[in-house]
Amino acid sequence: MATFPLDESFLAFLKTHAPNNAAAETDAIKASQALFPSATYTDAEKADIGQWLITAEHIVSPGEDAAKSAERLSSLNTHLSSRTTVLGAKPSVADIALYQKLAPEVSKWSPEERTGEQGYHHIVRHVDFVQNSPVFGLKLDEKVSVDPDNVMFKIKPVDAKAEKERKKKERESAATSAAASGTATPSTLTGTSTPSEGRKSKKEKAKDKLQAAGEAVASTAAGKAAGGTPPEGALTKKKEKKEKQPKPQKAAPVEKPLSPALIDLRVGHILKAEAHPNADSLYVSTIACGDAPGTENTSEYEGQVVRTVCSGLNGLIPLEDMQNRKIVAVCNLKPVTMRGIKSCAMVLAASPRVAEGEDNHKGPVELVNPPADSKAGDRVYFEGWEGEPETVLNPKKKIWEMIQPGFTTTDSLEVGFDVEGVPQLSGEGADKKMGVAKLKTAAGLCTVSTLKGATVR
Repeated sequence: MATFPLDESFLAFLKTHAPNNAAAETDAIKASQALFPSATYTDAEKADIGQWLITAEHIVSPGEDAAKSAERLSSLNTHLSSRTTVLGAKPSVADIALYQKLAPEVSKWSPEERTGEQGYHHIVRHVDFVQNSPVFGLKLDEKVSVDPDNVMFKIKPVDAKAEKERKKKERESAATSAAASGTATPSTLTGTSTPSEGRKSKKEKAKDKLQAAGEAVASTAAGKAAGGTPPEGALTKKKEKKEKQPKPQKAAPVEKPLSPALIDLRVGHILKAEAHPNADSLYVSTIACGDAPGTENTSEYEGQVVRTVCSGLNGLIPLEDMQNRKIVAVCNLKPVTMRGIKSCAMVLAASPRVAEGEDNHKGPVELVNPPADSKAGDRVYFEGWEGEPETVLNPKKKIWEMIQPGFTTTDSLEVGFDVEGVPQLSGEGADKKMGVAKLKTAAGLCTVSTLKGATVR
């Protein structure tokens, strides 16, 4: 497998500014996997990472003339016009390498160079995204100052479909011009390479076969009409159809045993919250949950990948208490549309247990607090129940509905999972789990403010 060594200056940059001890790896692919453990790279993407590292070394080389530098910057700007990262959606060390080289230059650019009609809008956006996004998690003392409101010339977003159609029309126009001038070749007309001398293309061979078959059928018909025998090479009967072999059945996926580890719990950072325009009991929050760029059911807000989340907390928690705070989010429930707005996660909150038939939405309600030092996207799990969560919980299997009754708070105001609250998990013998498993992140335990023995949902 090809390797792509990192130079010393970039390794020093990673050691100072990057998380996950990425500088311990001297190969670009291994460093990318250390930085972004949830990302997987195809062989083509690995090769692209290597090429972009080479580009980063020369993108603003002081030895190049101004025209060559402008050409490289223009090419990168065009590439980023329809991509969040240089690979498209996946982050890699190539993005950080470009940031290392470009940030000092972008900081010196004039407003015209940044966002003028001929400016490098997409490079500026990429630099701002890399330096601020929790996906990269860079620890920077100084950042490039970017004012999103100071845009001199607003460009239209690139429509990938329209761009593909435009290129197709350009090829067709070139082929028409070549045909009119008498210089058309198979490659001019079809956009493919010209067959080598003395050989026919597959399309031409297929055409010859069809023509020969047609002539044979015609001569056969003529021979029969004249009472003669079919000429040599004539088609006399249809080929027998081959018996179709049954397709091998796919093996049924292995079903994971029931466990609270199936729930994808993460630290979320509410960037803003507002009242739902069509529902008095709902808030609509914009929450960073550590998703990679391009993840389904996410969008971008202030340079971060976010989810839109509706929660029935209006009237139970003051709106000001929902602003710029850390919470615990359930991230693998199937998205639901709530009064016209698609909700793509759920905010965990505690409330007192009520007797059957009583109103379980009357309050009080307290949000679950992750450790102060935790970051958006940090994994949240119950001690002793570690494991990989489902990508999306199947609503038909009611996994959340079975597991949630075990979510509780303790007398010490910690959030936990009481296995006795889930009859399906009441095992027997030495392997039987008992007691309350505490909810935690790598930074510590999750808590509530005052509610003891409460239910959490």
